[in-house]
Amino acid sequence: MSAKSPKAKKVQAARGVEVRRVYDPPEPADGARVLVDRLWPRGMAKGDERVADAEWCKDVAPSSELRTWYGHDEERFGEFAERYRAELAEGAPQDALAHLRELAADGPLVLLTATKEVPLSHAEVLREVLGER
Repeated sequence: MSAKSPKAKKVQAARGVEVRRVYDPPEPADGARVLVDRLWPRGMAKGDERVADAEWCKDVAPSSELRTWYGHDEERFGEFAERYRAELAEGAPQDALAHLRELAADGPLVLLTATKEVPLSHAEVLREVLGER
């Protein structure tokens, strides 16, 4: 799927959790906006208006080892998703996930990521996990 397709830019869950590229402008109805990447997005200043109201929750991102292993290889996505879900089940990632669940319970939540292929990203897996329960 191309990064320019509408589905790649914005993926929405029934529970009000949405995934969007951090480079897209905020929308009035966004609610809480949280950057879920471990690394700060390239070319974006921390004072940029697109992230001015966003929280940065890097503890919920996949480990550097998992991210490097995956390398956005579409054939590895299924196994990546399983491994990432396992990472989210303990320690700091589990605590960060609990925080995101609280934000989602309070209203709309937008997960922000710099990835070009949103449907094949950790943010999409995270959206699915937040939609469970």
